[in-house]
Amino acid sequence: MIFHEYWRSGAAWRVRMALGLKGLTVTSVTHDLRTGEQRDAGYTALNPQGLVPAIEAAGGIITQSLAILEWLEETHPTPPLLPAEPMARAQVRSMCGLIACDIHPLQNLRVQQWLKAEGADVAAWNTRWIGDGLVALDTLVAAQGGGFCHGGTPTMADCLLLPQLYSARRFGVEVDGFKALLAVEARAMTVPAIAASHPERHPDAD
Repeated sequence: MIFHEYWRSGAAWRVRMALGLKGLTVTSVTHDLRTGEQRDAGYTALNPQGLVPAIEAAGGIITQSLAILEWLEETHPTPPLLPAEPMARAQVRSMCGLIACDIHPLQNLRVQQWLKAEGADVAAWNTRWIGDGLVALDTLVAAQGGGFCHGGTPTMADCLLLPQLYSARRFGVEVDGFKALLAVEARAMTVPAIAASHPERHPDAD
């Protein structure tokens, strides 16, 4: 597999974490988002959106981190990152959707650049939309967690939570009040595969 990524991309980190948890080795190709490498013609021929991550595997190319996580779960089911019970699986997917659909799109690089160009109060924007989402997620994790976001083992939800907390801090959002989320983060970082996936341990980190 060829994994197209960028070291500080939260969406790429989700996939990197899942790959590590499943013990999978890939060839990493990095695209520096700061310089626009993701918009090079060679890459947009693979991923017309010009975004990371993307996976090249036998049979095709997969874009969008959630689709990649689902594909990894279907093709490499051990260890599982979704619970076996249908309600629990849906609850994990709900947490993933909360982050991937309702928080992350409002704070990604394209949006941040546009807000700055328009003279918007970027700090207030981030505090409002990231903060609102984390309030809801903290409540869900407090009710459904058992050491991790849902239950006592890592799931896809944890693969999304850690990058989101990392981004929140980068954007100056206060996270100290999210006790359930911080407890999950602390426990998750004791898992070697998760700790190894951290952006600051990436070979390209600066």
